[in-house]
Amino acid sequence: MTTVSGQHVSDYMHRQLEVVPQDTSVVTVATKMRTRSVGSVLIECFDRPHNDCRIAGIVTETDLVAKVLAPGRVPSRTSMADIMSSPLITIAPTRPMVDASHLMQSKNVRHLVVTEGTDVLGIISIRDLVRHFVDADGGPVQALTNVYRPLSVLMKTAIETIGSDETALEAAQRMADKHIGALFVMEAEELVGIITEGDLVRKLLAYQLDPLTLRVGALMNSPLVDIDINRTIRDASERMSAKRIRHLAVTDHEKVVGVLSIRDLVKMVAIRDRPDFLKRGSTT
Repeated sequence: MTTVSGQHVSDYMHRQLEVVPQDTSVVTVATKMRTRSVGSVLIECFDRPHNDCRIAGIVTETDLVAKVLAPGRVPSRTSMADIMSSPLITIAPTRPMVDASHLMQSKNVRHLVVTEGTDVLGIISIRDLVRHFVDADGGPVQALTNVYRPLSVLMKTAIETIGSDETALEAAQRMADKHIGALFVMEAEELVGIITEGDLVRKLLAYQLDPLTLRVGALMNSPLVDIDINRTIRDASERMSAKRIRHLAVTDHEKVVGVLSIRDLVKMVAIRDRPDFLKRGSTT
């Protein structure tokens, strides 16, 4: 039987790393994210005093949207050194998965780099957390199984929207301002689709399209992928995994009443287990 406390970060981390030099351009990284279907890359820097290379930072889809598209930087002239997040937020491979959950929640990130001493062993994402906590018997997510309409407990009822005729630049700026990863798309006062950070990176940046002229309607995903409010948390997790998405529209009698993100599926884990996490310490 799988238990929450019985598995560690090393059991779920990805050992196959996407690493690029610090002088790699935004366009090259966006293309890699599209072709490899990844949401982050690690940045390798040349350490001149020691005459060797080291992993010094990370760049995610969020970085490309908030630090490149939203402020209007020229992607082909912007390198990873300009936008990478550093120092790395790390976690030891022996830490329980609940610690990874809390660390992501407290640092507001979706990826942690797994390290042992100075060695980078792998990376763990929020999707890995969902896979663990949803499947774990007796865990905090399973504890909500018998709650009436558990999705209503987790979802957000405030839905951020954007018109289909607005520009990709406006979408990027709104996501950056609101610190969100997706916007629902409106057309003729109806929700017709969703546009995400991933869409901006893989459909726009990777092809070097102009965010000032390209419209949201050309980039959005439509029709919406939704889930009925009466379905289970496992159903939501499986649908996100099957569709390779991080957001679901939640419907009640076929009307959209909220949005559920992959982060929402695990955030209560960090809240519930915060005292134990603080006792153990944050990263060691």
